[in-house]
Amino acid sequence: MGHAESGRVASRPSSEIPSKSPGMAMKLFFPSCCSAAESGLLIGRWIPEQNSAVVLAVLHFPFIPGHVKMYLADIRKVSQVDVCVLGTWSNSKEDKEEELQQFLGDLSTIFYHDLWVQLRREKDSKFWSCRMQMGNLGEADSVILIYYDQRKAMLSLLHPAEKQLAAGDSDAQPTAATHSSDLRAVFDTVAQSKALFVRDKYDEGPIKLTHWQSEGVEGSIIVELSKQAAVPTCMFLSMLLSLVSGVCESRMLHIWPLSFVWGKLSTCQQLGHRLSQLRLLSTSTRAQGHIQFMRKANILVSLLLDVALGLLLMSWLYQKNRIGQLADTLIPVADHVAHELQDLLQWLMGVPAGLKMNRALDQVLGRFFLYHIHLWISYIHLMSPFIEMILWYVGLSACLGLTVALSILSDIIALLTFHIYCFYVYGARLYCLKIYGLSSLWRLFRGKKWNVLRQRVDSCSYDLDQLFIGTLLFTILLFLLPTTALYYLVFTMLRLLVVLVQAVIHLLVDLIVCLPLYSVGLRLCRSYRLAAGVKFHVLEQQAGKPLRLLMQFNPLSYGRVVQTYRLPTYCCYPKDSWGSLCKKLFVGELIYPWKQKTEKQD
Repeated sequence: MGHAESGRVASRPSSEIPSKSPGMAMKLFFPSCCSAAESGLLIGRWIPEQNSAVVLAVLHFPFIPGHVKMYLADIRKVSQVDVCVLGTWSNSKEDKEEELQQFLGDLSTIFYHDLWVQLRREKDSKFWSCRMQMGNLGEADSVILIYYDQRKAMLSLLHPAEKQLAAGDSDAQPTAATHSSDLRAVFDTVAQSKALFVRDKYDEGPIKLTHWQSEGVEGSIIVELSKQAAVPTCMFLSMLLSLVSGVCESRMLHIWPLSFVWGKLSTCQQLGHRLSQLRLLSTSTRAQGHIQFMRKANILVSLLLDVALGLLLMSWLYQKNRIGQLADTLIPVADHVAHELQDLLQWLMGVPAGLKMNRALDQVLGRFFLYHIHLWISYIHLMSPFIEMILWYVGLSACLGLTVALSILSDIIALLTFHIYCFYVYGARLYCLKIYGLSSLWRLFRGKKWNVLRQRVDSCSYDLDQLFIGTLLFTILLFLLPTTALYYLVFTMLRLLVVLVQAVIHLLVDLIVCLPLYSVGLRLCRSYRLAAGVKFHVLEQQAGKPLRLLMQFNPLSYGRVVQTYRLPTYCCYPKDSWGSLCKKLFVGELIYPWKQKTEKQD
């Protein structure tokens, strides 16, 4: 037997009495922490439209009725929950049981209510007796007694809440749109009754209560000091981040070269994303609701883990002169890659795999690309004296987080393979030009043409000269296509290899940035905080006695936790399908797999 309920609903006064129907069962939610409490009054809330009642605490003897009524009025004013005296609770340990039962029965005249509960735990027996008087309607036919963990019910959030969380609506507030669920009303009643749980048994006063915090509230001096220091720390961070944001949003960064670099480099995008997250964390206002709290907690844990991993990486790099070793290895690796590309071009300029290429075009393309490689080798050797210093400062950037270091690594790979990217662009543009030229000339043979205004193919009549020139151009492009296609194929494969390496780095960055580590840890350590629903276990069932059930929580699966609380990222992954991607590769369109959201798509 199980449910899955979501959200919180606002409480409302329960002044109406449900009409009694044959076989009607009343449900009484009783906190398990009060099972051993001494006799007294049941404090809670009636939910007449649900035919149920929620017990929040047990108020013990002795007490003054006037003080009890004033105390409950204050609780109603603070919590906005219609808390009242539901009835009496009797733990049959006293010798004068009959006198106690008579006294408890007389309390219904003092704390008059349309519905009155008489709950009694029988002496030397595991069974309980429960009676519910419904005013003029008489006694309820049957009662279902449901035990619940009051602490877990107050701290948990029932799911699914994907619509609000996925939409990222941090201002979403619980509404009172529906009251169709017992669990919604029960969990909302417990969550809003925090003012009732402040008083414990050590408080000096005329009222003594038993509830989940009746043994006292646990305190920590570290937590209290952290709360006191949180506000000035957030104010200092807000001032610092506002200064940094002002510099980043200044007009100087909107000048064309700087704006272009800021939009293209992964490092700048990652720094901007982390800056926006820090701006969200440094606000001095409290989180409004569960959604914004979970988002802030996940961002904080993600930032702390990111910085910790970055510091570990930085300490590893600066030990045993690993920066110098890396710099000494980088130049030979770049030379080796350049020489391998030269050998590949020499192979393409010959007879690759026995294919007969156009000799003139093959030599022109080969020498053109060889010249670019020569320029690239000269550039690498010109930068070689500064490589170690550059890597030394790059290593320092790891203190900003591992994601920043990985983003810098992705940008370094992009810079070191810039010649491969140029080869890919040259080959793709030349190949695309020939493909579109052949398709246009093919329409000429069929008496068709492309209508640019209407974006369609229309019929067209051509004279003899136009057909003759079209035939010559078609023949030339067709016989030159294999040579161009071979160069395009080779450099596209090299470009895709570089893109694959960068994709792995971006996936690692997204894993650190987007993974809701706080939510996953909460699911691991306190699974009841993220509940997918509840289940009920039958404890005892006997004729003439109330059915006793135990309510337990069904936690969310780890997959749903990650899906529900996943943090947003700055990356905008391509939405093209595999068929669309293959089509672009076939016609020679350029592939940019990490287009940012602010860029215009071609």
